Amino acid sequence: MYKVKFYRGDYLERQLRANEDNCRGYLEHHFNSSSSTTANYAVVITGYNASHTSKNWGRWYSQAVSQDFDVPIGGDNGIKVGGYNGRGDYNLKFTSMPAILVEPLFASNPQHAPWIRLENGQTRLASIICESVLRFFQEGGLIGFSVGHKYKASRPDDRGAPVYGGGWEADYAEEVLNRAKQMLETVDQPQEQREIRVIKGNEVLWAGDVDPDIEVKWDPARGILRIEDI
Repeated sequence: MYKVKFYRGDYLERQLRANEDNCRGYLEHHFNSSSSTTANYAVVITGYNASHTSKNWGRWYSQAVSQDFDVPIGGDNGIKVGGYNGRGDYNLKFTSMPAILVEPLFASNPQHAPWIRLENGQTRLASIICESVLRFFQEGGLIGFSVGHKYKASRPDDRGAPVYGGGWEADYAEEVLNRAKQMLETVDQPQEQREIRVIKGNEVLWAGDVDPDIEVKWDPARGILRIEDI
């Protein structure tokens, strides 16, 4: 149902090739970095010419990262249109499909770095990408992935920012995207029902479909997840 293709080369070349392939959506992955080790938020860049779908996709993604990793949402409700002083806009402006540039965590933050470097965090980030694609591109099709900084002909040694504790931004971003590709390419049908899941780490302990109108409540005092019965 879904097929994922990685695009390499300079950013313009990647976008034009994704257009030629009629990608349904295009996602470029970065990690943020700052001179301050306490910088702490999730944000998605969209182009100045971004569609409503791009902006909604970006906001949903930022909110999902915020909930999963307990980090604040940056930008305007999770998105930064046009990037930072135009940086990031060029990475997306030539796409003819919904496109986002994600910066979920800070490579420079000692609390974020283990999530970036280790399998558990990478899998959680990949799951959010996968779920976002399922939500916004329900008919399936080809999804384009781009690893920020890496594989540019103009700067072949660019790996982005160093990650606190070791390694480089682009290499870990590629790990996340590879995991998301594996998840997406195992999907064989659209999610047509509202699904509730109970997850421990990355293990799904329980999953079930519920009526779209049913209210789901979590009671932290009693440790009960209650699915109301209509």
